[in-house]
Amino acid sequence: MPFFKHDGHRLAYTVYGEGPRVCVLLPGLLFSQRMHVPLARELAERGNRVVTLDLLGHGRSGRPDDMRQYSMQQFAEQTVGLLDHLGLEDAVVGGTSLGANVTLSTASIAPERLRGMLIEMPVLDNALLACAVAFTPLMVALSFGRPLVRGVQLAAKAVPASRVPFWGDVFLDWLRQDPGPSAAVLHGLFFGRIAPPQSERQTFDVPALVIGHPRDPIHPFSDADALARELPQAQLLDANSLFELRFWPERLTGEIAGFLDECWRPRRAAGRRAASGGRASRRKGA
Repeated sequence: MPFFKHDGHRLAYTVYGEGPRVCVLLPGLLFSQRMHVPLARELAERGNRVVTLDLLGHGRSGRPDDMRQYSMQQFAEQTVGLLDHLGLEDAVVGGTSLGANVTLSTASIAPERLRGMLIEMPVLDNALLACAVAFTPLMVALSFGRPLVRGVQLAAKAVPASRVPFWGDVFLDWLRQDPGPSAAVLHGLFFGRIAPPQSERQTFDVPALVIGHPRDPIHPFSDADALARELPQAQLLDANSLFELRFWPERLTGEIAGFLDECWRPRRAAGRRAASGGRASRRKGA
């Protein structure tokens, strides 16, 4: 797995496919880049170069035990640092949950580096209460219940990857992490801005595919719907559930691949389509 240095920290990434059409995929909170392996491979087979990244504190990247090292702004800077490391003028950038919010923050600090945005399960205004309820106990457990959490960590490490399905092992990766840096990540995010404000999001004038799904208070569909209405060139894609892209990905993968095709068409043609298309369109689940 290759690495690059950013602000003195090693960040891990993986490249799938080749060519000038680059898409960067960012993982969810405390998950590694492995969560995007199936999608990355499928998109690479369709003519894209896909790069998955472990943000600081995640996966095989550095994991400092210091909350000051973690914020959406810093994660966005790491994403731009990856583009610089690869010598890329621009790319389609996207991610899930935390990765979706980092994508929005990347648009805030470096809009000229984005060819498009792929935003699955954003965490915005309507998710704040549910996030506080869900993640505050986790933060407390990681901070003050380390002996118990380390026991869970050791048990998860004892499970051979070959004995569990792929997605089971991805979840075990989440449990195998040292609780200290994980707590620092949560502390840093808890006390920082989780996304650019609505007034700023309305200025992100690049193609965007926003994927939302029902029955998840941490990633409410209302946030995805509102974001798609705010972004000037957005389209909203309804997933049947948060599991669809993981276990029954054919429909959503096809839509994502089509979106990447649109992003890499000549900019003038894309601009004319956006001008004639108006506000966000919506594609419903099957």
